[in-house]
Amino acid sequence: MNARNESMRRTSQAETETVFEDDDIPDISTPEWEAHIRRTGVLQAGTRGRPRAPNPKVQTTLRLDPDVVERFKADGPGWQTRMNDALRKAVGL
Repeated sequence: MNARNESMRRTSQAETETVFEDDDIPDISTPEWEAHIRRTGVLQAGTRGRPRAPNPKVQTTLRLDPDVVERFKADGPGWQTRMNDALRKAVGL
């Protein structure tokens, strides 16, 4: 192990830890924050991110020949969707 890595390992937890004082943390029970939370829905469970799809995809592992994958990738972005469409067509869906 070289000297630089050794010195990085010796960095104390206090040097890398973020410490908040009471004054740094906003009081979200104030009327201003409550209005903001109601208006934006920030703290509502399940409201962040992309909405759930009505028919979500299933993640799987599939081993394919490299030339097949390269052929779909050669047409650019969206190759997974095109591959899915080709598979649907092949099975008659």
